[in-house]
Amino acid sequence: MGYGFVKTAALAPKIKVADTKHNAGEIIRLMKEAWEKGARILVFPELCITGYTCGDLFLQELLLQNAKKALLMIVEASEGMDGLFFVGLPLEVGGKLYNVAAGFSDGRLLGFVPKTCIPNYSEFYEARHFTKAPEEYAFIDWQGCKVPFGTQILFSCRNMPALVTAAEICEDVWAPDPPSVRHALCGATVIVNPSASDELTGKESYRRELLRIQSGRLVCGYIYASAGEGESSTDLVFGGHHLICENGAVIKESRRFHNETIYGELDVERLLGERRRISSFEAAADAPDYVVVSYMMKQQDTPLERKIEKAPFVPGRKEEREKRCEEIFTIQAMGLKKRMEHTGCKSVVIGISGGLDSTLALLVASRAADSLGLQRNCIEAVTMPCFGTTDRTYQNACELTRKLGANLREVDIKKAVTVHFEEIGHDPAVHDVTYENAQARERTQVLMDISNQTGGMVVGTGDMSELALGWATYNGDHMSMYGVNASVPKTLVRHLVRYYADICGDEELSAVLLDILDTPVSPELLPPKDGVIAQKTEDLVGPYELHDFYLYYMLRFGFAPDKIYYLARQAFAGDYEDEVILKWLKTFCRRFFSQQFKRSCLPDGPKVGTVAVSPRGDLRMPSDASAALWLDCLENL
Repeated sequence: MGYGFVKTAALAPKIKVADTKHNAGEIIRLMKEAWEKGARILVFPELCITGYTCGDLFLQELLLQNAKKALLMIVEASEGMDGLFFVGLPLEVGGKLYNVAAGFSDGRLLGFVPKTCIPNYSEFYEARHFTKAPEEYAFIDWQGCKVPFGTQILFSCRNMPALVTAAEICEDVWAPDPPSVRHALCGATVIVNPSASDELTGKESYRRELLRIQSGRLVCGYIYASAGEGESSTDLVFGGHHLICENGAVIKESRRFHNETIYGELDVERLLGERRRISSFEAAADAPDYVVVSYMMKQQDTPLERKIEKAPFVPGRKEEREKRCEEIFTIQAMGLKKRMEHTGCKSVVIGISGGLDSTLALLVASRAADSLGLQRNCIEAVTMPCFGTTDRTYQNACELTRKLGANLREVDIKKAVTVHFEEIGHDPAVHDVTYENAQARERTQVLMDISNQTGGMVVGTGDMSELALGWATYNGDHMSMYGVNASVPKTLVRHLVRYYADICGDEELSAVLLDILDTPVSPELLPPKDGVIAQKTEDLVGPYELHDFYLYYMLRFGFAPDKIYYLARQAFAGDYEDEVILKWLKTFCRRFFSQQFKRSCLPDGPKVGTVAVSPRGDLRMPSDASAALWLDCLENL
């Protein structure tokens, strides 16, 4: 697959204990089925060729020899399949028996990875039969060829450099120092784990969290395939609990007790980018104690089944979304509280327009005042009607202020702006950028002067989406003394306001907030038409849900624009035509680069998420960087 995606699978054949021929047949059947469905990394359970529950039958020469014959059948059956496959079996090496995962591709055995941590407690007694992995790898004979045997093996895809795979087995990941830690530091982006983890009450959730967290700690993909139906139930039951995780998230999980195959696409380019970004991930400069075996995997255009969320800044689940909203409100309010305490200001001055951003800023200021034990009338909410103000937004601004208990002040700026036009010789009938920005700058001056009058500070209302696009008037609404919304994207602003409407416990306040949410986003700098907003931001600059999507994947993961376009087409299929997605992506790239000069001198403001554009923190970018590479990348799509 392209753009760094590789489709993976975890599988559990319905085995018969000690029947290697039957088990090989089931493994081959599932292997072919998964490969035909586009899976290119396949992981089968621990000791699946024989069954994990053979007990002392592992000491039988006949079983061991037939396990090798079965593996030969399976490897030969993979000819023509250019993926990477792992199956488990017992293997005798140097007079010792090892629990190994065999890695192979396209009819060729690539290596044997033995288990490091041999459990010998409670229901486990593997030390009765198996020896722990040796300290160093060696080469052993397999069908006349020398293949590596040891834990220090990296399986590297020649034509997909970001895809480097290593293996550990079952108990290895439960140990204090799992082999996967060293694997990841030495370059493995994907860890596979053939396992046989029996089912006990409560074990499922612990297993899930263990693997999810391990994938996050190692910034890797983690494929876990566990033994299922067919294993002996003399003393234990195996549920076939498979998991595919990526960097701290479970992207696919099987139902227990169903022996089902699960599929999940891993984005190895994303993983590699994350490792480059995280300076505390100290990758080894080289791995002299590892052997690298390579294989080829044809690039194919397999449809992406992985769900790409339309709103990556906004959690999909209601409970998580509400928790996130409360947390963001608290971070914003605590940031403002600290700044108010430090400066000793007696008031907070906010330009209130009846739009989403100023509404959120006023809600945050209210919380900050509450946390300081101040009366909310310390908040000066200033409405500044001008040529584009509609009755709807004006009334909402006034009512919102009254309901929150802030002090409402009205300053009509039409006269001041008209005089300014006369002074600079601008025709007010010409509704150009001068016409618009003169209003924004006049409003900022008013707010700054009121803050001086009241011993206060001006709180900025602009959000991160506007800052990313440069959709702010330089030294107008671009400027404040503290920008509480500076790292909140527009798609998240909507949910924060909606959350407050749901929890405020005031029907009238909730109604105002809901009407604000229903109002088109607009700077209201052009005269209304028949009393209705004439200037809709998203008609001019593009849909914010698209721009937030682009912003997230560009800054959070450093994706190239062609990959962002690919993902956007997946996420917004049926909502926007491909041409529309591409058009606004080009707009985003142009504006993001050309408007950096505005972000280079942003006021302070609290970071609330993993993406931010502060020049002092997350985005240190020259103001005159060229967008040519990014735009060229989109030209031939």
